[in-house]
Amino acid sequence: MRHEIHDLLAPLPGTARQVHSFHFGPPQVAGKVYIQSSLHADELPGMLVAWHLKQHLAELEAAGRLRQEIVLVPVANPVGLEQVLMDVPLGRYQLESGQNFNRGFADLGEQVGDAIEGLLNADPEHNLELIRRHLIDALARQRPQTQLQSLQLTLQRLACDADMVLDLHCDFEAVAHLYTTPEAWPRVEPLARYLGAEACLLATDSAAWSFDECFSLLWWQLQQRFGERFAIPTGSFAVTVELRGQGDVNHGLASLDCQALIDYLTRLGAIDGEAPPLPELPFPATPLAGVEPVATPVGGLLVFNALPGEYLEAGQLVAEIIDPIHDRVTPIHCNNAGLMYARSLRRMATAGMVIAHVAGREAYRSGYLLSP
Repeated sequence: MRHEIHDLLAPLPGTARQVHSFHFGPPQVAGKVYIQSSLHADELPGMLVAWHLKQHLAELEAAGRLRQEIVLVPVANPVGLEQVLMDVPLGRYQLESGQNFNRGFADLGEQVGDAIEGLLNADPEHNLELIRRHLIDALARQRPQTQLQSLQLTLQRLACDADMVLDLHCDFEAVAHLYTTPEAWPRVEPLARYLGAEACLLATDSAAWSFDECFSLLWWQLQQRFGERFAIPTGSFAVTVELRGQGDVNHGLASLDCQALIDYLTRLGAIDGEAPPLPELPFPATPLAGVEPVATPVGGLLVFNALPGEYLEAGQLVAEIIDPIHDRVTPIHCNNAGLMYARSLRRMATAGMVIAHVAGREAYRSGYLLSP
């Protein structure tokens, strides 16, 4: 194992922070896997899974079973991890800018495309290496102006040449679910099966430029630009894995999730061995554009009538909003049928607040598809 330390831009003297990456496997081999956790710093189930994974990877490396490089970043957001206000962790948004830590990564598709114009040929392997080289160069030329930009660029540089990128998150109260692209789904489905993901949400572009999309979307953009003339492979596919809810931080679940990742990496060929048979997929993959954000038009005490993991029929009661002053009870129903995979942790709702998400089978939304 190789341990690397990456210094971030310090906003003030004496406030330096670092990102730590752990590199497993033989050097200079074909194939690379990148895994990080807790980019939203108050989402900690993935950090525990990463800790379990770190121990297993060290053992596998010692046994000579790693066929590819595996890079692990267990604490992907030291900036957000320190944001605690009156005993409440605030790791989703940077307090200084208000920006979601997992939005607005560098979009380099056009820049890389301009650089490789005239250099592509009919060999997909040549084009793969060419694009990766220019992507690495483009990221190296970026000059961050803030600590948030420095953090995002550090993570992009670590993962930009990986064949597969796994970003471990969680929701508020939720069942295991994941986000990826329709193009990557055939390769991601085994991971969903091993993890027991109850919702698998597919979109080529959510319009958010999240961490996973800054890789998969770049290759898709280049395929759209050059694909009719040159063989452009998919050099990287990425998955955001939501490991249930924020309170699901325990060794039992983390051990199961860690083993699921080990099984998947074995099936993928990154680890030497025989992967176990694939379990059944609990619920078929559905479009991200088919997710209904169930919102309440009024504020009040939030009392749920449905649990994460329940399949809801169109019009089914999701929750009640109670006004304890005027004794009004407002029922909140979903409009579309689907699996309710996540709901809010809060129990006092404000007017207009999204209280749950239901994964429907038919796409009906467009534009920005993720939560803020």
